[in-house]
Parts: sequence; structure tokens; C-alpha cells
Amino acid sequence: MAFFSLKDARARSAARSADAARLKGELRLGLGLGENDVLAVNEIACGEPGCADRETIVLVMRVGEPTRALRIARSMDAVEGEDIVRLGAEEDAMRRDSAVPLTA
Repeated sequence: MAFFSLKDARARSAARSADAARLKGELRLGLGLGENDVLAVNEIACGEPGCADRETIVLVMRVGEPTRALRIARSMDAVEGEDIVRLGAEEDAMRRDSAVPLTA
């Protein structure tokens, strides 16, 4: 039987918060977000077949645009620069696809 340690739980929580803060900074730059845009980063369990045990969900909330949910099939501490580049391209495509054409 395993024992629950509040000290260990707090240490894990602090480490996860540090990972999220680091990742938010990298994503903010990689996605070219403005100071009024908001970013949320969460790690969740993935129950889909072939999916990693944990995945990172990124919510991008740009001013005047709909919220976009992006997924990285890795835990927060395993996200790499390539993942951020891919996310940037994915979000750019989503923005282009949802852009309303200007009328003359």
C-alpha cells in the first residue's frame, strides 16, 4: 500500500507549475501572441488508443478571435521546440481557415 505524502504532492505541483510557466513563455513567442492575448496550458490524461499517457492542451485566446484548442501529444515537461513550431503552423492554418473575407 502506497502512502500519500503532502510534501511530495506539493513538490509535484510546484514542478508542474514551473513547466507550465516555462511552456507558456515559449508558446507566447512561438505563436506571436500580443500582450492582450491569453494562453492556457494544461496537461491531461489521454485515453485514446495510440496516445501518450499524458498530453498537453493549449488554449489560444486572441483578442477579437474565437478560442482555439491545440493539442501536443506529450506531457508538458517533454514538449520540444519542434512541437511549438508545429503548433504555430497549425494555429496559423486555423486562423486562415476561419478568416472572414473582406468585402469591397
